Amino acid sequence: MNYDSILPTEIDHTDKRLILTTMQEASKIASNFVLCAEEFDADPTVIKGLITQKLEAGFHECTLVLGIDPGNRIGFSVFYYQNEIESSTYTSLDELISHIVRILAGLKADRKIVKIGNGSMKIAHHIIDRLNLSFCSHFELEFVDERKTSLKIKNHNKRGERDKMSARYIAQRDGYRHLILPLSRTG
Repeated sequence: MNYDSILPTEIDHTDKRLILTTMQEASKIASNFVLCAEEFDADPTVIKGLITQKLEAGFHECTLVLGIDPGNRIGFSVFYYQNEIESSTYTSLDELISHIVRILAGLKADRKIVKIGNGSMKIAHHIIDRLNLSFCSHFELEFVDERKTSLKIKNHNKRGERDKMSARYIAQRDGYRHLILPLSRTG
């Protein structure tokens, strides 16, 4: 990665490059493209999201969309400011839920939407129930028709590529929308 090492006083306020600095020096820099080194202790997807937020703010709508393809191997895709920042698979529901909570809590967005494929509604409802118990804020939920999201891939779903692609397609489709309120607000 190419970078320039300069002093805070040498940074022009019209500079559109991403600036990495410390919390202490951030107040000296007149730019919206500042990331503090201390923020890099977060989840890698949250870090990618913070970088995307700095670079895309003002160009696209601030929406966080998580696509989930439920099944034995769960496909997962995250779009932030219309850019895919993660594509992965999970076999552990506990790991998936804790990862989703870190993403939902770590990234600011006008709308946070969780889209789940309707191919395995038992697993989908289990994910939503666990997520609602773990994340104490509201988000939108959409159950998406996942027909024709699983494309034929050579080598029979090598490393979960089919599950990742299905989650990506699910994240980009519209479904039946529900507003999920945290249990602390609904009783």
